Amino acid sequence: MAHTVLLGLVYLSFISIGLPDGMLGVAWPAMRLQMGQPLAAVGAITMTMTAFSAASSLMAGSVVQRIGTGAVVAGSCLLTALGLLGFSVAPSFGWLVALAIPLGVGAGAVDASLNHFVSAHYSSRHMNWLHGFWGVGATTGPLVMGVALASSGGWAAGARSIGLMQLGLALVLFATVSLWSRETAQAPTDADQPNPLSANLNPPPVAMWLAPLCFLFYASAEMGTGLWAASILVTDRGLATGDASVWVSLYFGSITAGRFAVGLVANRIGNRRLVRVGILLATAGALVFALPALFGALSPAGLVLMGLGCAPIFPSLMHETARRFPPEVVRQLIGRQMTCAYAGSSVVPATFGLLATWAGLQTVMPVVVLLLVLLFVTSRLDRWT
Repeated sequence: MAHTVLLGLVYLSFISIGLPDGMLGVAWPAMRLQMGQPLAAVGAITMTMTAFSAASSLMAGSVVQRIGTGAVVAGSCLLTALGLLGFSVAPSFGWLVALAIPLGVGAGAVDASLNHFVSAHYSSRHMNWLHGFWGVGATTGPLVMGVALASSGGWAAGARSIGLMQLGLALVLFATVSLWSRETAQAPTDADQPNPLSANLNPPPVAMWLAPLCFLFYASAEMGTGLWAASILVTDRGLATGDASVWVSLYFGSITAGRFAVGLVANRIGNRRLVRVGILLATAGALVFALPALFGALSPAGLVLMGLGCAPIFPSLMHETARRFPPEVVRQLIGRQMTCAYAGSSVVPATFGLLATWAGLQTVMPVVVLLLVLLFVTSRLDRWT
């Protein structure tokens, strides 16, 4: 019973990571007008979050050893709740940048610690479902923000609502923190257990960097699309803000649904095949969204297709780390992978803002397509190291 409850808490914790992720892209068109900021200014927020997420993910391993995974996860959720509640009352853009610090610290610590825990102790099925629950949060965030934008409360009401949801999750996690210290998860016994024929006991240096590079390209494409899709639809294609928020929610929702569906078959199909098929499907979806002149009113549906393709990529790449590398390397490598993922999820999307200011929003999605092509090439190269 305690084992089942703990697994539920692991899933619940990943909801807390996803809640803020899809919110900012939907809220930014309204936020920047109120704050008098250009399109590219969102980069200051996302890059601040990245820097502190990367730092906390690298430090998470040593912190977990001292105070335990449960305390790290609960404390991280509380930090993000306080950051979001601060967003809702921030009087200026500078305060938004400052409040990105607790958001980044909270997200980085819980992300790295839970990814390592699940990749080392559970099957690929649970890894996909874990990231599916991230999608529950990432889908809920834009929906809540979209409703708030359509009301008199505006984006501040949306940030406050999501912050209160985070606070509720934090209280649940603090109330059950003792379960984490009493539970000893068992290593998986199914087909996803580390394979001695494929595990690389002496990984070459290039493998230790190709694997993180995959996360850089993937996160850049996924979060770059999530951050800028609403602006593309509103500013470049004339959709209403509410309609744009629905499409962004469908994008994150398709990632979520895809991960839950993939989890049912992941142990039989295998991580590498899932990554290959996912990249091809995501690239097709990105092309559909990038070419409104060719696909017309159907082009926003490319976001759904891209989301379905994205679904298995991150969890399958992460789970493969524990299969391919010796245990003493895995913690270091996952920290490196998460650092690249955070860089990709904020630094590159921030540069999209500069690109959009200089050459127009229509240039963003072709760059996303290029990133997915680079991901495919890098993942194939990594296979042979």
